[in-house]
Amino acid sequence: MLRTLTSRRWLGALAVAAAFAVAAYFLGQWQWGRYEDKKARADRVNSHYTAAPRPLSEVLDASPLPRAEEWTRVTARGTYAADDTLLVRNRPNDGVYGYEVLVPFRTDGGQVVLVDRGWVRNAEAADELPKVVPPPGGTVTMTGWVRPSEKNLERRMPAGQLASINLAQASAQLGEPLVGGYVIMEVERTADGQSPPRPDRLEPPDTDLGPHQAYAFQWWLAMVAGFVLVVWGARREHLEGLDSPETAPRPKKVRIWDEEDE
Repeated sequence: MLRTLTSRRWLGALAVAAAFAVAAYFLGQWQWGRYEDKKARADRVNSHYTAAPRPLSEVLDASPLPRAEEWTRVTARGTYAADDTLLVRNRPNDGVYGYEVLVPFRTDGGQVVLVDRGWVRNAEAADELPKVVPPPGGTVTMTGWVRPSEKNLERRMPAGQLASINLAQASAQLGEPLVGGYVIMEVERTADGQSPPRPDRLEPPDTDLGPHQAYAFQWWLAMVAGFVLVVWGARREHLEGLDSPETAPRPKKVRIWDEEDE
């Protein structure tokens, strides 16, 4: 068996199995990394999403929002700058694409934060903008969840539109500095306690961990599969060689004088 396994053909097969094992290890590591990222995000959502809201000024300042604070529930009082509304293109909501509506919100403490008030469907014509429910005037108390700035997609957009919720691009369009995160609005109330009309609510964050953990274990278990197949094939070849006529022991020749002796 060992002689068969160390033949040139089966040594080549072992090398292929070793290369597959290395690839399977790194694919398992990649899937495990995706699982850990999703779990960390789900943990942040689960710990922050329904917690009591904190003052916005305690969570957001000029520096970028720390990842650990993502989805923190915050509240603030201030006024909307309705004339500076920004629309973010190609945003899905419940499987349909449209625009997310961002409105600068100046807090009583002087901070300016972008508030994502919700989603509107695309207009019927591609060159038209949708009708948007305006934010309420006067003093408003707003509650929502903080999110970090999104990646700059490096696309030129018309004035009043964004390709992503990139705070640097939004700040450049608005002509004033913004805090280091934006807020997805949960609810807003005017001074008389009313909840005014708003765009459609965004879908809640997805906390599903997906199949990545199972895929990681599958790839790591598959690391030994190639070696098992090689050993099984070499053993089968070895056993077939033992049973072949070429290797079977030859029958003893009986000489004439041996027959006479009998």
